[in-house]
Amino acid sequence: MTPGALDGIVVVDFSRVLAGPYATMMLGDFGAEVIKIERPQTGDDTRHWGPPYDSDGVATYYNSVNRNKRSVALDLTDPADVQRARDLVSGADIVVENFRAGTMEKLGLGYDDVHALRRDVIYCSITGFGRGQGADLPGYDLLLQAVGGLMSVTGTEPGDPTKVGVALVDVLAGLHALSGILAALAHRDRTGEGQRVDTNLLSVLLSSLVNQASGYVGAGVVPGMMGNRHPSVAPYQTFDTADRPIAVAVGNDKQFRAFAAALGQADWGEDPRFATNPARVQNREVLCALIDSEMRRCGADHWYAELTAAGVPAGPINDVAEAFAFAERLGLHATVAMPDGGAPQVANPITLSATPVSYRSGPPRLGGG
Repeated sequence: MTPGALDGIVVVDFSRVLAGPYATMMLGDFGAEVIKIERPQTGDDTRHWGPPYDSDGVATYYNSVNRNKRSVALDLTDPADVQRARDLVSGADIVVENFRAGTMEKLGLGYDDVHALRRDVIYCSITGFGRGQGADLPGYDLLLQAVGGLMSVTGTEPGDPTKVGVALVDVLAGLHALSGILAALAHRDRTGEGQRVDTNLLSVLLSSLVNQASGYVGAGVVPGMMGNRHPSVAPYQTFDTADRPIAVAVGNDKQFRAFAAALGQADWGEDPRFATNPARVQNREVLCALIDSEMRRCGADHWYAELTAAGVPAGPINDVAEAFAFAERLGLHATVAMPDGGAPQVANPITLSATPVSYRSGPPRLGGG
């Protein structure tokens, strides 16, 4: 097997649920040895977050973020098990935890404690709302989507706030934690110095609101719900067709002219109301009514073929099964079999030419070592 980018790196993972385990699974895919610390008898909460379950009765939620790990069951209220944990972290390059702020310090496993055991350790903490006044607030993804503004811009109309269909804030937090850890590893390679990496779900969400957040911070504009429309680009939304909806993502004026021509309305491209993106945004309601009338003439498959051939970004609204089938048709190989015969996994989306990711083991049995 080709060595991974992180071969020889040892990770002790105290995190649970999604954000931390997602980050540590990625580290494991890159070749690191990941030791997952779990509670005896029950383990990670997500082991029981089902249905659905795999053929072994383990929740597929747990399986989604825990491959390439070993499981060690420790009772962190037991001094003997805390000492076992200290022994493990003394040999770790990376420690990851997402307990409430202050919990690891009370256990004698905080950054200062671990740094005293290993000076070059990289210690990553993921909290819900930081280590200050928000330290005691529970960091569940739904709550973050609510209080962090995401639900206020997700939905069809005011009064109907809607969460994203996956725990997106947790996933984004895991990716931010991963990028911080990798940056700290690069610094350690240059200097020999470890450091603490801190991130929190609220800050991650506010950063990930990107243009919506920037519109508020830079121009004082508080965004609202627009359904599937884009606040600054038009037409960039879904449209009904003769059978099912289709997404159209016109990103510039050239694409709009091609879009108009494909609909048999080439003159729209010269209409001063629609010729430029700012004009289209200003006249969105008139434009969308015209587009809607044309799109209903034919089905989604017809428009997908026509628009794609014309160079206009468009696509049908796939369900998850259709999305995986679409990826396979494109040769992306979005799933992978586990060598230990466990349930198949969603493939890591990163390709490295010299140090490819590896799939050495499926999610571990609780306490299986």
